[in-house]
Amino acid sequence: METTLPTDPMAESDKYITETVLRERARLRSFIRKRMPDANEAEDVLQEVFYELVEASRLPEPIEQVGAWLFHVARNRIVDRFRKKKEQQLPLAEEQDEDDGGLDDLLPLADAGPEAAYARGVLLAALHDALDELPPKQRDVFIAHELERRSFKELAAESGESINTLLARKRYAVLHLRQRLQEIYDEFDV
Repeated sequence: METTLPTDPMAESDKYITETVLRERARLRSFIRKRMPDANEAEDVLQEVFYELVEASRLPEPIEQVGAWLFHVARNRIVDRFRKKKEQQLPLAEEQDEDDGGLDDLLPLADAGPEAAYARGVLLAALHDALDELPPKQRDVFIAHELERRSFKELAAESGESINTLLARKRYAVLHLRQRLQEIYDEFDV
């Protein structure tokens, strides 16, 4: 039931923007809130996403699958916020199993002493830099699956791409990140 945002007269565009905001606000707020610990920051991200929707509606190209586009923009804004706060721990889904091997399992414990805290900071900074080097589609799949703990089935349904395509993108991202971070892991003997 997704609609395409029209590029027609402003009044009709305003109507579609209003309808889209009313339809997607609750789902989008919930999505953002699950990934951001601060409610005020989550609300700021939500407003940024809707601002980008208004700006994009002024472009000559219509937005296909507006709902998916909004979630994509939201995910990018969340990642941007965490990149700005490199000292802050990356978000992980609350429903992560104890034996599910998340990012924290790969990093030295922050409270294991100054050397471990320094190694953790260096690794997180290198991870952010390595993520920036990835093509956007590979980066998005990696972040969604590994950091946001979303399933490939959910990602495929949202993006309209096959699970195999998403798996291949994640595989290339992982290979790049391993190669890029191996020297640091070796240096710190992590």
